[in-house]
Parts: sequence; C-alpha cells; structure tokens
Amino acid sequence: MATVFQHNIALSFFTEDEKQEHDPFVYEHVLGLIVSGSVDFYTDNKAVSHYTGTLSLIRKNQLVKAVKKIDPVSNKFISINIFLTQDALKKYSLEYGIKSEKVYSGASNVLLENDAFMRGYFDSLLPYLAKPEILTPILAQAKTTEAIELLLRNPVLKDFLFDFSEPYKIDLEAYMNRHFSYNVPLVQFAKLTGRSLSSFKRDFMKIFSVTPEKWLQKRRLEMAHFLISQKNRKPSDVYLEVGFENLSHFSTVFKKEFGVNASSLQQKY
Repeated sequence: MATVFQHNIALSFFTEDEKQEHDPFVYEHVLGLIVSGSVDFYTDNKAVSHYTGTLSLIRKNQLVKAVKKIDPVSNKFISINIFLTQDALKKYSLEYGIKSEKVYSGASNVLLENDAFMRGYFDSLLPYLAKPEILTPILAQAKTTEAIELLLRNPVLKDFLFDFSEPYKIDLEAYMNRHFSYNVPLVQFAKLTGRSLSSFKRDFMKIFSVTPEKWLQKRRLEMAHFLISQKNRKPSDVYLEVGFENLSHFSTVFKKEFGVNASSLQQKY
C-alpha cells in the first residue's frame, strides 16, 4: 500500500482493502477522482459509496471516515486527490478578484459531473503515479490553479471554495454525542465546534462534569461493548471504528472498564 504526497497532490495506490487508519479530520477542501476501486465514506451518521470514475469535492473542517476497497477485477485501488488549501485559494482570490457572496451552507460533500474537461484534467495527472518526483512545486501550483478554474464553471462552487469564515459556536453536547468515535485531537474537536481549546474544555466540563479525555474513552468503550456483545462483532473489527488507535491499548482499557476480555463477550454459535 502506498500514498505519495507531492506538495498538495496525493497519489494513492493499494492492492488490499484499507481500514479507517487515516486521519479522519479533513483540513482542506479535497477534489478527488477514484481511478479504480471504491470508497465507503461515513460522515455525520451518513454513509455513501463512491465507485470507479466518481469525482467528488469534500469540504474542509469536517470529520470523515473512509474505507477504501480494491477493484475486484484489477485487484487495485487507485485515486488522485488535490488538496485545495486555504493559502492557495486566498492567493487565487486576491490575484483574480474572486470572492464568496455569502457563507456557504450547502452540502459538505459534492458529487461533480465527470465531463470531458475534468476527465482530461485527471488524465493529465495519471503519469505522475509512476513518477511522482516529476511533479515539481511549479507544476503542482499550475495543476491546482487549473482545478480551481474548472470547478468555477459551476457558479455554486464559488461560495464553497472561497468562504473563508471560521466555524461558529455550535451545540457541544449534541456534536460530541454524534462524533465521539472519530479519533482526532481535542484541538480539532474544539475547532469544529467553534471554540478555542481552553473554552472547549471549560464548556465540556460544564456539560458532562468530566474531562473530555475520560468521557471519550468511556463513551467509546460503551459503544465497543454494545457492538461486540449485541452485534457479535470482533474486537479486531471494532476498535478502529469506535476511535481507538491500536488493538492492544483497546483490549487493556476494555478489560479494566468491564472486568472481562472483549473477545469473551462474543456470542458463540
């Protein structure tokens, strides 16, 4: 398995299915094409599958779990993702006088029409899969500008791309109960709920009467207990899903919390 980052462009090639071991926090807008295989995306309690040929635009500042699957015929997963960074977009906005007209409130994940121009754009990136070192900073910048130009043919995407406003303060209790299984640093939870880290911790204590770290671990363990004991899931299939980084740590804290090994809860048939 390999993902090669050349500046802001990621070229991914896998020969076996990948679990949710990536960083689930999307820092920047991502324009991507699945060349071969499929991806199951999980975000805000929604699930959607993207297949070979799917072209999509994923919005910044959100939590996304992704399970990548190889194509059953070629036994490969190949994708190309262009990270449209805030720096690049602000530079483009200043140079060409393009600005958003309002705060963007549309879909966070947009499926795009795979037209001839966009197909040609991604076809021009395919050779870099074999020789990513050829993709110099100047070429990467040029390809990023080209991507922005192509996206702006859809006027709706202007607000998507050039809304530089920060997330506003939202209901912390509701947000954490929906997103506790995402394994991201507290600073990212703070940003996503429109708070500084200090105000996030302070508000959290007022609502839950416990520190974020203790609450998150307990909530994740309770979900794991349910999935294993009631849904007959394997601990090795559950620990990443509920937000733990490795199976060994998960097994240790699970036994400490419930007094039994996680595997002993599986139903026997």
